[in-house]
Amino acid sequence: MHVPSDIEIAQGAELRPVTEIAEKLGIGEDELELYGRYKAKVKPSAWERVKGNPDGKLILVTAITPTPAGEGKTTTTVGLAQALAKRGKRSSMAIREPSLGPSFGVKGGAAGGGYSQVIPMEDINLHFTGDLHAITTAHNLISAMVDNHIQQGNELNLDPRRIVWRRVMDLNDRALRSVIIGLGGKANGVPRESGFDITVASEVMAILCLSTDLMDLKARIARAVIGYTYEGRAVTAGEIGAAGAAAVILKDAIKPNLVQTLEGVPAFIHGGPFANIAHGCNSIQATRLGLKLSDYFVTEAGFGADLGAEKFIDIKCRMAGLKPSAVVIVATVRALKMHGGRKKNELGQEDLAALEKGMTNLEKHIENVAMFGLPAVVAINRFPADTEAELALIEKKCNALGAPVALSEVWEKGGEGGLDLADRVVEACEKASKFAFLYEKDLSPKEKMDLIARRVYGADGVVFTDQAEKDLALVHELGKDDLLICMAKTQYSLSDDPALLGRPSGFKITVREVRLSAGAGFLVAVTGSIMTMPGLPKKPAALSIDIDADGRITGLF
Repeated sequence: MHVPSDIEIAQGAELRPVTEIAEKLGIGEDELELYGRYKAKVKPSAWERVKGNPDGKLILVTAITPTPAGEGKTTTTVGLAQALAKRGKRSSMAIREPSLGPSFGVKGGAAGGGYSQVIPMEDINLHFTGDLHAITTAHNLISAMVDNHIQQGNELNLDPRRIVWRRVMDLNDRALRSVIIGLGGKANGVPRESGFDITVASEVMAILCLSTDLMDLKARIARAVIGYTYEGRAVTAGEIGAAGAAAVILKDAIKPNLVQTLEGVPAFIHGGPFANIAHGCNSIQATRLGLKLSDYFVTEAGFGADLGAEKFIDIKCRMAGLKPSAVVIVATVRALKMHGGRKKNELGQEDLAALEKGMTNLEKHIENVAMFGLPAVVAINRFPADTEAELALIEKKCNALGAPVALSEVWEKGGEGGLDLADRVVEACEKASKFAFLYEKDLSPKEKMDLIARRVYGADGVVFTDQAEKDLALVHELGKDDLLICMAKTQYSLSDDPALLGRPSGFKITVREVRLSAGAGFLVAVTGSIMTMPGLPKKPAALSIDIDADGRITGLF
């Protein structure tokens, strides 16, 4: 029996006109900017009309610590939104825009899977409405203006050795991590060391996702630090004169994108910061708009709850004034057995001992959600090899922690496979919650990082390298101690060592450096061997991606 691939399912779907999808939320055609029949941007006039509406229920989908066995967070997000619609709820959802780097690298796209996908899948995973290209261009315009300023007399006395604003591109290209620019003589600029990051790691991406409107975006870009003078003074993109032009490039990118799920549920896809490098959530604008237009609004945060959910709450919710009603934690029996020590090729066998050992990871994430004062629902993304005994063990353990469990079969059955999950989530949304942030803004950066490390990761504390100490001293000099914290950490472990699975203990987090993202409004604490420009694997996904004479794409996933 042929099991259709994600792309085959997506290509066989019947797409509804996006104007019809918008109508479900009460958005008129005059409030849309159409990108063909099936994609649209929502104009600011829609927000102005509905901003006084009460908010619907905000449901965050997060997950256990990721493993190569897969968890299915985006698929669950889509499936849950579809299941809520099947229950007669006015629902919509939002996810991040996929980056071309993972799409052609190893991870693949990010449009869900099976019968719980957002469509048109090929468009979403490729150029979509051009937002990532606009972010790339806006970022690189600032880069060009910085080097031109130095070339044309350097009025601000910028130190070429202390330019922190690199360049970006939306592909994995390790050869560009460290480069020397300006070679070739006086006419070609001032030679200096620099490098490239992937676009989704750009501060411009974080700024776009955290801005409330175009003027807020322009002001945030103006605050972004691009480098330092010979005297050590921070210089901003505003002082270089780049904020207005960058905002012009982003004038369309800042508008939320509207598409649909396979079952015609409205889906916003807007912004795509990495969750291990940046804050890992879709835009504030898409989330606020969806909340005003829906009774139940489902969104996700990248990777496990230690990364995406913590940043969603402590950064995004704080900046946007949002309050989640419930959190869904996605897990699989297979992934939990990996956390319990089984190898990937052994996961088809029942192993209650490994499952019980791996359950400690899920338990920690449930505890973390409770620490923020929010009710948690565990969604077990079911696989055919899962046994009744294994599923019963998970349910028993989760119930002991006060987290109801629902089996999710949304990959195979779409919304129909998520009805039990939808019911549990609706019940959780009615529970009383004591929502609270993890830390107060006025704590020192070290105190904030220590709180995150101890309470969210389970660490014994934080070690700061000499470089990190220097960076924090500079942050203090600049008067930026009150900024929020964005931990850049491996997604594969609660610790900063990707090899430590399950629920490690007896470890400390080492902060190697601290980067100032003054425009976004946070400090990036870099731990472990985090790369802001990934590389391609030995056999990248690009090797399998092709197109025929009729324009039919294969190999994209």
